[in-house]
Amino acid sequence: MEHIVIIGNGVSGITTARHIRKNSDKRITVISGETDHFFSRTALMYVYMGHMKFEHTKPYEDWFWKKNRIDLVRGFVQKINPDNKTLELTGGDSIGYDKLVLAVGSKPNKFGWPGQDLDAVQGLYSYQDLESMEKYSPSTKRAVIVGGGLIGVEMAEMFLSRGIDVTFLVREDRFWGGVLPKQEGELISRHIKKHHVDLRFNTELQEILADENGRARAIITKEGEEIECQFVGLTAGVSPNIDFIKNGKIETNRGILVNEFLETNVPDIYALGDCAEFHQHPTGRRNLEQVWYTGRMMGETLAQTICDNKTPYRPGMWFNSAKFFDIEYQTYGWVYSELKSNENEFYWEHENGEICLHLVFDKTSNALLGINTFGIRMRHEVCEKWITTGKDMNHIMEHLKDANFDPEFYKQYENQIVNQYNQQNGTTLKAKKRDWKRIFVKN
Repeated sequence: MEHIVIIGNGVSGITTARHIRKNSDKRITVISGETDHFFSRTALMYVYMGHMKFEHTKPYEDWFWKKNRIDLVRGFVQKINPDNKTLELTGGDSIGYDKLVLAVGSKPNKFGWPGQDLDAVQGLYSYQDLESMEKYSPSTKRAVIVGGGLIGVEMAEMFLSRGIDVTFLVREDRFWGGVLPKQEGELISRHIKKHHVDLRFNTELQEILADENGRARAIITKEGEEIECQFVGLTAGVSPNIDFIKNGKIETNRGILVNEFLETNVPDIYALGDCAEFHQHPTGRRNLEQVWYTGRMMGETLAQTICDNKTPYRPGMWFNSAKFFDIEYQTYGWVYSELKSNENEFYWEHENGEICLHLVFDKTSNALLGINTFGIRMRHEVCEKWITTGKDMNHIMEHLKDANFDPEFYKQYENQIVNQYNQQNGTTLKAKKRDWKRIFVKN
């Protein structure tokens, strides 16, 4: 019986395993050194904040794996031997495979800062990171977080929930400056400061200082300022967790290089999820896609190929969502941090400064290219249809209510948005009533 071995029990690896089992009787083994069972990584913050127990983060009961004949091995792979198709685990054990799936995820970036390996200096990615935060939090009065992204905001919210002061260092002039346009960056910056975070822009980490026990006691910025703290969160992005693969036969760049079928250069070895990097993305998106839903989609795709139905990865339109403290964020299509030469924009912001809609469209055709929303929920299927079919801005404005996902008695902003659009463009458009048939059939 063909043996499929998957290294990594995150969403990419486990989705692959589940869909292989749905489509075949192949032998499946999942190896992970992090936890015994798959859990929702994005829910770790809610465990720390007391909203959930860890057991609630597991989508499947522990008996699910045995029932579905998916063998679980707790351990770390230290070497891959493609010539004889074996894996060497720390401790001396070895496992053979017929096909190997690398779903080894990411690790927090470190940039060679002095003191970056001290105690109470870490990112927020693994279950072990959660355990470490639990360990050091009772003796932490102030945490310094380095890097302005989603994980940094999560870590800040976690510490604030326990009354721990937070200083947030961002090297750019606005929050998440490499991703968000200036308007959204300023909106989120105000919201973070509203939660009493000491948010500092144009500020970089120089060094982390140790106490007599090898734990962080302070940081020094590049400007020479010393900030006392008992914990340093490194949240300046993540990089593929591939150190144990480098210098072998599997080709790597920033990640493990794959083609559109998620195949590496070595026969019968595949990679997906955070650790996979396309030679050239099959749909023109970024070659590294490190978000939850793309890992799941890759797993579903790869399972088809492994089950003899060779299928290319075709994810469709880019989208993502997140939460910045109390503000929900959605993005569809492409809204870059700076407008491109062929792009124009329409930006509306509510007077409270915490709700906005940002539409980017083609200068020539007026066709919608991308959507950012903060504080407004929009329907995925409607936004995708608008972008993929090239609907123009006049159509978007008239049918804006079709995309509203908020419950009936939530405040609606479409009339305000269309009025501003009319003022800026000299049009007389009106937001039409929601048409459910158009939303789900024709839109």
